[in-house]
Amino acid sequence: MENVVSTRGRYFEELEVGDVFISPSRTITRADIVNFACMSGDFNAPHVDDEFCRRQPYGEVLAHGWMVFGIAAGLTYQTGFQHDRVVAMLGLDSWQIFHPVKCGDTLHVKIRIVSKKTTSKPGFGVIQFARDVINQRGEIVQSMLVPNMFLRRPVEAA
Repeated sequence: MENVVSTRGRYFEELEVGDVFISPSRTITRADIVNFACMSGDFNAPHVDDEFCRRQPYGEVLAHGWMVFGIAAGLTYQTGFQHDRVVAMLGLDSWQIFHPVKCGDTLHVKIRIVSKKTTSKPGFGVIQFARDVINQRGEIVQSMLVPNMFLRRPVEAA
């Protein structure tokens, strides 16, 4: 059962398996792609060479996969549920890219909690999120599993 929630800054105990968060959307621009190429140093032809891209099946410059991943992280943050509660990203599992992202594509992220576990460290828990990055046509362009360490609700002083 999907439960769409939107509360800012939720502790480990306030999040449940099956909770779903829908991010705001963001349109990808040529400036985004150029800036990412400059920042990362990834000037591979599919991201910067218009002539090369015209000769390929996709026909135009594509966003870097890692850029889309980073934008998905930012859109996830914008939902607000992680605010001041997430401690660390612990990994990345099952990252898949299904469709290219081009200039003018508008993306949002559907985030679903798939598992939770407490840790041996008091005050922390680990939550595994399934993230689907979705374009304006409703196509999942990327999916991934991302475990994050979250703060647990502070124990009240006796």
